[in-house]
Amino acid sequence: MVISGSLFERIAARQSRDPHRVILERADAHPLTWSDMEEATARLSRLMSVTLGLKPGDRVAVRVEKSTASLLLYLACLRAGLVYVPMNTAYGRDEVDYLIGNAAPELVVCDPAARNEVRDLAIKHSTPHVRTLNADGKGSLWDATEGTPANFPTVACASDAPAAMLYTSGTTGRPKGAVLSHGNLIANAEDLISVWKFTADDVLLHALPLFHAHGLFVACHCALLSGARLIWHPRFDASLVLGDLPRATVFMGVPTFYTRLLADARLDRALTGDMRVFISGSAPLLAETWNSFATRTGHRIVERYGMTETGMNTSNPVDGARKPGSVGLPLPSTELRIVGEDGGVLPTDQIGDVQVRGANVFSGYWRMPDKTAEDFTEDGWFKTGDVGFIDPDGYVHLVGRAKDLIISGGYNVYPKEVEAVIDRLDGVVESAVIGVPHPDFGEAVTAVVVRAPGATTPDAEGVIGAVRDAIANYKVPKSVHFVTELPRNTMGKVQKNLLRDTYG
Repeated sequence: MVISGSLFERIAARQSRDPHRVILERADAHPLTWSDMEEATARLSRLMSVTLGLKPGDRVAVRVEKSTASLLLYLACLRAGLVYVPMNTAYGRDEVDYLIGNAAPELVVCDPAARNEVRDLAIKHSTPHVRTLNADGKGSLWDATEGTPANFPTVACASDAPAAMLYTSGTTGRPKGAVLSHGNLIANAEDLISVWKFTADDVLLHALPLFHAHGLFVACHCALLSGARLIWHPRFDASLVLGDLPRATVFMGVPTFYTRLLADARLDRALTGDMRVFISGSAPLLAETWNSFATRTGHRIVERYGMTETGMNTSNPVDGARKPGSVGLPLPSTELRIVGEDGGVLPTDQIGDVQVRGANVFSGYWRMPDKTAEDFTEDGWFKTGDVGFIDPDGYVHLVGRAKDLIISGGYNVYPKEVEAVIDRLDGVVESAVIGVPHPDFGEAVTAVVVRAPGATTPDAEGVIGAVRDAIANYKVPKSVHFVTELPRNTMGKVQKNLLRDTYG
């Protein structure tokens, strides 16, 4: 069989070997086989392409709750050569307005409750089609497939054809649409399947959202391209996840998932005895969480590093040393380098800007040629915006985002180095270090600290003293603020821009 660059054809080539094999199961619905998926995606693809008249390359913007039907819609877009544009379900009207206007989709799929609002925005931006889909897989989109023939020839496409467009978080400006090709997604999935040793015998417990690369690409592609089975959870619920762990072999989550699992006394070695690997990403995993999880379960969480524009870039190995605090080794198809201010490659253990190059890296931002040119070097490396170093064993360590770098009195202060000292203190759950304007130093190092429930220590003097004893004086916080929790986005990343607004 000749396979084009289509990701859907790759999935079909793997799954069609056993069309009656269950590939997805959830507690409140019948198990889904590949035959079921093939039929459903054929109906959806035909509906969008023939009935609605969408052409390969057209965008389909989707703001719906996670469901089996929403996964089928994504796969149908791949099959029809359409570009899938997921929207965060937490987006408000202004954010949806901007995205529809920027992405210029031919079809918007939304929850029935939002239909009138989305229809008004679609009219505003001349989007011709609006359909609905709810968390139960019902709505005008799904209803229309009932009379649609279940046959559709998968659209052949080149590997560089766009498959999806994900918008970055936009904390420093308007969100940017990162266009990812079928080839980008295939190359990254094949690397992860190899490094994480996925096989058809695996069972992946999926509790991540589908509007983000972690849940949509990393988790789903690893399962679908390896033949593994998915246990489908509409959202993360620690109790329900613990109940399904004995039936699973792989779990992927953000750090918040792991802290919530640790808060449940049922988490132990017996419950996780059949698990093969736990994987964490989307935000830094505290060393304390990593160590606590290893002590309770005997499993060393695999931490990896990726971003919207590139998919995954590095991972700690499944077999071999897993270093807490490190995001591991570059994936087989990914090159990674650390460069200084002059663009020169830095030696081992030297902190600098992280750049990557490889088949996983996107080609550019939607309708932003200037921003695309700015974020790539002349020799084709993508500037990630992250700051880090490579240790003597080749493992990558991230120390922060370039935009979070603090320059105090002319010296560079990397927040993670200060946070690591504070997080080790008894009574501290976690911390975030930011720079705020200062008339003398330019920026003052400022710590925002979450103490354990009921803890009254350390106080501000204790935090400052501990940092002064551990690292250089110019890195010591000028002030310390205590909060009950740090502001986070939907994927668990601390929103330091909000902290700077609050304390600056």
